[in-house]
Parts: sequence; structure tokens; C-alpha cells
Amino acid sequence: MARTNLFRARDAHGHAPVTYIELFFDLVFVFAITQLSHGLLAHLSLMGALQALILLFAVWWVWIYTTWVANWLNPDRANVRLMLILLMLAGLALSSAIPYAFGKNGWLFAAAYCSMQLGRSLYVIWASWGIHDGRARNFARIAFWSLLTLPLWIAGCFADAEVRMLCWAAALAIEYAGPFAFFATPGLGRSNAADWDIAGAHMAERCALFIIIALGEGVLVTGATFATLPQDALHWTAFATCFLGSAALWWLYFDTGAVRGSKLIEASGDAGLLARNAYTYWHIPIVAGLVVSAVADEMLLAHPKGHIEPAYLAVAVGGALLFLVGNMGFKRATNDRPLPPFSHMLGCALLLAIGAAAWFGHWRPLTLGMGIFGALLFTAIWEWGSLNGGWQRWAPGLGRLFGADPDA
Repeated sequence: MARTNLFRARDAHGHAPVTYIELFFDLVFVFAITQLSHGLLAHLSLMGALQALILLFAVWWVWIYTTWVANWLNPDRANVRLMLILLMLAGLALSSAIPYAFGKNGWLFAAAYCSMQLGRSLYVIWASWGIHDGRARNFARIAFWSLLTLPLWIAGCFADAEVRMLCWAAALAIEYAGPFAFFATPGLGRSNAADWDIAGAHMAERCALFIIIALGEGVLVTGATFATLPQDALHWTAFATCFLGSAALWWLYFDTGAVRGSKLIEASGDAGLLARNAYTYWHIPIVAGLVVSAVADEMLLAHPKGHIEPAYLAVAVGGALLFLVGNMGFKRATNDRPLPPFSHMLGCALLLAIGAAAWFGHWRPLTLGMGIFGALLFTAIWEWGSLNGGWQRWAPGLGRLFGADPDA
């Protein structure tokens, strides 16, 4: 049967390599992340933040579901490539609608989102039926959950911005609850672990690549904004602070967490459940933190001195805090220790203390930016020092207090 060839032939280790068409697909989401950060910057208020959060949840859900599908399907087959290219087309429409998703382009955003979610599931049902019947039933359940939310997406298109937010937030809440409920569906029952026989290393690599996309937004914002500013010592200092902050975020995710997570999920006998918890859910605050941090970088470069406005304080501290909380959850989910990394808990407390000191001490924006970079650097150094019993060698008192390996 020709449809048999639509699925990957994995090696003995179950490895599914990332293909060029998957990287091409990600280009749409480079644009989506840029749209989200610019939209948040243009509407930097509580309402604007809630709208950006709803749109981010939708963008991530489209991308992560496609990543799951590409884990099973063979993107080197022309049939699968065509499906991914059509998803790209809809994704480009979805991304272009982001700035006015709660205005005139709401219908375009909702139509693109729903067509991607339903169309992808229907394709997998067709490709799997008679070959992987369990997978076909599972995507029938997913399609059912997508259909449950369709009236809310449509209703939101005909409502004003506030009601549209409520409708779409409710729709996303239902969809995000689906994996937790194992997509329980009348007549089809619930999914089970056997339905999620993924190649873990592929999932880990794909999510790491998305983190690179989100980090890239901060780097692009820093370079593009700096190019338009006076090349004086003040702006050079702000430029270096923003870039080093991005480098610290990269280090905190990739130095240990990404590698350890990839090894664990590749060797896990329950890779699907681990991928649901560590990658599908815990990566959301990581990506959100990077989007918000990109906004903070642009604001810092534009106004490095003067008074700290509440909006800048919120995005500067909030972006780093979201990232650390997400990274902490991700590392906890991919580790057998009962507690999250102590370094990250210290980092979160330090960020809150720096934010309070900046507000009550009337710091300049550049001073706050440097303080946040210092908190991230401290977190990275603490984590690095705790690995392999480092504190036992370099600071025996800390080793006795927190154990030989408080982070690993």
C-alpha cells in the first residue's frame, strides 16, 4: 500500500532525523515570533499582554502539533512535503494576521488556525487508517477536540476585542486540556501510552530549534535597534548588556538542560508522556519569556537612561522570570531529583529582589538591565558549579548545606 511509505523508517535506536523541509517549515514561525514581540511592544498594557499571550498559545499549539506529526510521518516523501507546505501557507497567513488578530483580521487568524489543526489531523487519519489504526483513532480523538472548539473560534470572529479574547481563551483552554485528558472522546475512549511511540531525540531537537528561533528574535532586535542609535558609550553598554543577556539565556537552556533532556527522552520507555510534560507544556513559559525579553531589549536600547516605567519593569523582570520558571520546570521534568534546580530558585528570588530594588531605588533602565543580566549570570554559574559535585570541591560549606549535587 502506497500510504505505508508515508511513515518514517527508524533505525535501531528509534532515531528520526530532522529534515530540511522541517527547517523550512520553521521559517514561518520566525516571522510569527517577530510579529508577537512587535505586537506586544506596540500594545504594552495588561490588555495587550493578555492578547499576546493568547496568540502565543495558538502559535505554539500549531507548531508543536506539527512537530508531533512530523515525528511519525516521513517528510522526505512528496506527499508529506506537500502537506507541510500547505501548512506553511496557512501558517504564513496566521502570522500575518497577528497584529490585527483582535481587530479586522480576526477571521483570518481563526480560519488559518482551525484549518491547520483540523486539516493536519484529517491527513494523519487518512495516512494511518489500515496501517496504524491506533494512531488513526488517536488523531480522530484530536480532531474531535478541535471540533469542540470550532464554535468558539467562529463566535470570536463576530465579537468585539474583549469578547473575542474570552472566546479564544476558552477555546485554547479546551485544546490544552486535551492531552491531559488523553483526548477522551465518546465512542473512541482515551488515548494510551502506546499511541505516543515517538522518537524522543527528534522531539528534543525540534524544540531546541524553536528555542533558537525565539532567541534569534532577541538578537535581531538588538542588532537592528542598535544600528539606528548613536554610537556612544551609553548605547554601546546597553547593546552589550542586551546581547550578553541573550547569551546567558542560551547558556541556561543549552549547557545542560537540552542535552540531558535529549538523552533522557531518547532512552525513556515512556517517551510520549515525557514529551507531553517536558516539551509540549514546559516549553511554553520558556518561549514566552524569550518573546518578552526581546521586547525588554528593544525598550532598553531605545531608552537606556531616565526613569524606569512600570511597563519596562514588567517586561524586563517578567521575561527573565518566565524563562527561568519554564526552564526550571523543564529540567525538573527531565531529571529524577524531587526538587527543581536550586540555582533557578535562587535566580527567581534574585530577579524579584532586583526588580523591587530598581523600583524603590529609582534605578535607570540600563542599571536594571545590567542587574537582570547579573542575576542570569549568577544562576548559570551556580548551576555550573553544582554539577559533578563542584561545590564540594570549591566551597565545602555550600556542598555540606545543599548536598554534593544540588542541581544535577
